[in-house]
Amino acid sequence: MSNCLGLYIEDNIIKYAKVSKERDQIKVESFGVKFYDSLEHAIKQIVEETYSYKTPISINLSEENYNYFTVFALLNKKDLSRAIKTEFDAYCTEKNVNSNVFETRYAITPDTQQKERLKVIHVSENKIELNKAIQRFSSYRLQNIIPVSMSISDIAKIEENSLIINIEEKTIITTILNQNIYDITTLDIGSQNILDKINLKENSYQKAYEICKETTIYTSEGKELSDEETNYLEDIMPTLYEIVGQVRKILNESMDKIEKIYITGTGALINNVDLYFEEYLENIKCEILKPNFIKISPEINIKDYVEVNSAISLALSGLGQGITGMNFKKTTFSEKLQDMLQLEIGGKKGKTTKNSKGNLLTFDFNIPLDAIEKGLLRSVAGLLILFIVYCGFSTLIRKQIEEKNTQAQQSMDNTNMQISLVDKDVQSLQNITNKYKEKISNLEEISEKLQENNRTKKAIPILLNKLMYIMPDNVQITSINNTTGNHIEIQAQSTEYRQIGYLTTNIRISSVLTNVISTSGQKDNNIVTVKIEGDLP
Repeated sequence: MSNCLGLYIEDNIIKYAKVSKERDQIKVESFGVKFYDSLEHAIKQIVEETYSYKTPISINLSEENYNYFTVFALLNKKDLSRAIKTEFDAYCTEKNVNSNVFETRYAITPDTQQKERLKVIHVSENKIELNKAIQRFSSYRLQNIIPVSMSISDIAKIEENSLIINIEEKTIITTILNQNIYDITTLDIGSQNILDKINLKENSYQKAYEICKETTIYTSEGKELSDEETNYLEDIMPTLYEIVGQVRKILNESMDKIEKIYITGTGALINNVDLYFEEYLENIKCEILKPNFIKISPEINIKDYVEVNSAISLALSGLGQGITGMNFKKTTFSEKLQDMLQLEIGGKKGKTTKNSKGNLLTFDFNIPLDAIEKGLLRSVAGLLILFIVYCGFSTLIRKQIEEKNTQAQQSMDNTNMQISLVDKDVQSLQNITNKYKEKISNLEEISEKLQENNRTKKAIPILLNKLMYIMPDNVQITSINNTTGNHIEIQAQSTEYRQIGYLTTNIRISSVLTNVISTSGQKDNNIVTVKIEGDLP
């Protein structure tokens, strides 16, 4: 069986409830309200009265702030955390404050208006105030620090869309949509305004608190009030009226239909306060929030439990119920080890076994340990610590090795992929280069042909020009043919062999042609015909 002591701390008042849980059975073992001048002394008294020296303690935040962000629903956990931190950093920059001075937690719920987004309820607390609270409980087993706005809904199973109006020192309105906490509204007015006004008349905060519990609100159809009742109601009603106005504003601005309103806290102790709210908030059922695990019977005054609802909800949170991840108390390694070694034994119960003679032996765990037992316990604890540290380091190193192997494999895969892409690019470039080489070769070939054609075209006129200067008078050229490439054939005729010889000799000497050869010539009707061949220089 596990248990937890819930402490709801306000100025001048502490509400406490020690709650135990065994399987699904929940029991409030002790509870009450204590008024104090010294907070440390009051906490010590409560711990002693409830025998909670080693019992986990759960307390409320005192100065928390709420912000709301929306993020995409498809973000993974790591990116979601980064997005929320970025949103909060931007908010702090806008307000000209340092985000590092806050300890933060957040809860996530589906956005009822935008299905593809999530709504983030972001809670922040100044680290200085948080450390003060932790230091105050340094002698005790402080386990949980949580905003009561996030734990109060654990008191009962709420299935409909509802508002929980917790009228404590300040009034905190928790909106429940689709069984999820959707919005938190904090009002600076609450039971403290009422108690302070009555305290001015009675000069006793405790008496003011009792008067508040005994006061009855009469609705429009109720009986007439006495002067004494009127005297106290004038201190109570303005605050309740302002709270009702704020609730009505929330209802009017809500895009979702609110079906029921629950009232809790010190303000819920005022008789008929639920009827008063119901009268002003038409068509909405209002009732007092009651713990669902308390069986109502004539022997049980449910109002006594309602009085400490805030403390009960904090204790339930310490027992693991409600929203996870909202605890502002960081668990140290020594505390985790203590939780592992903690053996919960109630009252004077001990462990029984039999000795070798069959007699029952009883070990009373309330008897102080001797030096040997303490030494053995320290040795076991030391070995357990070493084992846990070894396992932790082994797990950490193995995880790092796996991460490095994964990173290396990813790097290799990426490198191989890049190499493959480079090979494809090289092959593509090679294909393009071959195409360009082929085109260049074709262009060069065409250019050579053009040059050859141009040279050939010019060669004949030049040849004729040269022949003009070396032609003997009685020689006639009948034809000039460019048979192949640079090869030229000249048909010449004359009446004299001698003149044909002069022409051949002049062609050779003047380098009009190279490799000059000529035929012997044929004579027909006194005309000597000869063919002279050669190559253009």
